[in-house]
Amino acid sequence: MAGKRRADSTAPEDALSDGVTFPHPPPAARAGLAVLTADDPDLAGIEAVAGPLPWRRRPDGFPGLLQAIMGQQISNQAAAAIWKRLAALPGALDPAGLLALDDDALRAAGLSRPKMAHARALAEAFADGRLDAGRLAGMDDTAAIAAIAAVRGMGPWTAEVYLLFALQRPDVFPAGDVALAASAAHLKGLPARPAPAALRALAERWRPHRALAARLLWHHWRHVTGRPAMDDLPAV
Repeated sequence: MAGKRRADSTAPEDALSDGVTFPHPPPAARAGLAVLTADDPDLAGIEAVAGPLPWRRRPDGFPGLLQAIMGQQISNQAAAAIWKRLAALPGALDPAGLLALDDDALRAAGLSRPKMAHARALAEAFADGRLDAGRLAGMDDTAAIAAIAAVRGMGPWTAEVYLLFALQRPDVFPAGDVALAASAAHLKGLPARPAPAALRALAERWRPHRALAARLLWHHWRHVTGRPAMDDLPAV
């Protein structure tokens, strides 16, 4: 979704892909892509080389954020394997059910001690009402990111990717993602991978369609750059 990414991120285009993938963006997104690519010839050329942009969605609420935790600090392949085992545990995708599982069950699914702690912290936040899927959906981007990032084990990257893929927000851009930075450097012919602040500044040009720009950059990274051994690298 490359080098090391931010400590709370994963590669959204690849990891934990049991969400829904459609072969093409919905009409509203395609209209946004037309505006975006008309303004930026570099972005306009991505689909011609990489093929049509697939449209990926992740579940919202507790399951969607739990997925993000499973992808932190490990490879995409390992994250997908852990998620598959965790999702198979009875009740694991419900906050109360997750809290009822003991360490042995979670460890058998492949969760490290930090992942157990972070998954339980997330489940507690949903169980006690600090996080609520409906309220998150009703918040503006800044408020939703802050609410998610306040939970132990979460962070801005996780929150931004949740807004982008689960809530389908149109103008979220996870500037801390190294794959996005590397893709932008490759696409724009930059001498080095931009730091998050520089990447965020670069993305200002793409408002109010920065989420679409991010999807295009991930698509470019995956299919055009060769994304050197991405599945063997730690996910942030």
